[in-house]
Amino acid sequence: MDSIDSADNVENTDTVVVVGAGPAGMMAAIKAAENGAAVTLLEKMPRAGKKMLITGKGRCNITNVAEKQELIKNIPGNGKFLHSCLKSYDNEDVQLFFQGLGVPVKVERGGRVFPVSDRAADVVDAMVLRLHELGIRLVTDARVAGLLLEAGAKGEACVKGVRTADGSQYHGRAVIVATGGASYPGTGSTGDGYRWAAEAGHHVVKPLPALVPLEAEDDWVKELQGLALRNVRATLLADGKKAGEMFGEMLFTHFGVSGPIILSLSRQAAQLLEAGSFLELEIDLKPALSLEQLDARLLRDFEKYQRKEIKNGMKDLLPGRLIEPVLDAAYLEPERMVNTVTREERHRLAQVLKGLSMVISGTRPIAEAIVTAGGVDVKEINPKTMESKLVKGLYFAGEVADVDGYTGGFNLQAAFSMGAAAGCWSVWNS
Repeated sequence: MDSIDSADNVENTDTVVVVGAGPAGMMAAIKAAENGAAVTLLEKMPRAGKKMLITGKGRCNITNVAEKQELIKNIPGNGKFLHSCLKSYDNEDVQLFFQGLGVPVKVERGGRVFPVSDRAADVVDAMVLRLHELGIRLVTDARVAGLLLEAGAKGEACVKGVRTADGSQYHGRAVIVATGGASYPGTGSTGDGYRWAAEAGHHVVKPLPALVPLEAEDDWVKELQGLALRNVRATLLADGKKAGEMFGEMLFTHFGVSGPIILSLSRQAAQLLEAGSFLELEIDLKPALSLEQLDARLLRDFEKYQRKEIKNGMKDLLPGRLIEPVLDAAYLEPERMVNTVTREERHRLAQVLKGLSMVISGTRPIAEAIVTAGGVDVKEINPKTMESKLVKGLYFAGEVADVDGYTGGFNLQAAFSMGAAAGCWSVWNS
């Protein structure tokens, strides 16, 4: 459905130039056009919304129905910065926007909002169609090389447009940079906006992977590849001190661990690893039971299977593949008879079940992260308008700024809210 226009080395005089046709960029372009601006939207990939097509496992989790404070709580990367734009354009606005475009939505577990069709392509196509309806010029295969900057009448820095790699210049009274972060570079998010922001005088917080699987040092972890656990609690320890905790589902992989609770802890893990901390992850396999309750449960199972080997005496308590790693951590031979286990050994086993530990050696590469932590320092962005505090007419929206959230629709909501603010204010401030 995309309109592909070739850059032709002719200067354009659109009021607003938007760089990046992802969720924030398309929303910014739409809102600017709805407010009367002539808009050019530049996208370096062959089509718009390529990264959106893979979000939510191809279903596109467009937002979450949580209250505003809960939304902010689930955006650990500078969620408070979004107070104003979430007030102006919230999760109800996002749902109404897509319903108005002919994309009915539904609410699933955890307040996550998806298109009824379960097709991310329907979300992207509806936004692209709206671009066309508004007369927005969508230029794909357009690789922006940098910003056009000059000094204003009072000596302040101003943006006047952008230049592309083929020598074209697109002039506008406002430029909105919505180029995304550095994750999934195959979708076009290669960190270009960071470079332009730095060239314009902005501080860029070092990009780190967020919502990314973690690599473990222990061989037993990798041998459990494919094993999923539900209703467990993962605690991240930095130099022996508790740094974070999550309850829910996780997955063992060929390199370490993944799954929702691991991804939610990964932002903090990446920052702590960057700072040189020694990281461990402790898994409470039975978080619903206290240590005393768990010991009583073990005692009952051991009485039931007293003539069995320990590895068979725990089949009611753990998935089969997990039994031997747990016994090994408790220094118990799997082939020992249950009736030979001492009270002290049983207590030690209970301790392991409440805190199975592994060493975290790193994260997967930033290219594999769902989102990027870091980006343009939000202290240098007006939280109401998304305009740069350093360069007049320059706006930032979406993941290019130092804003990131957990899974569950929070990142797309942030992108839509920031894009809406930038799009509106780029016109109103002109």
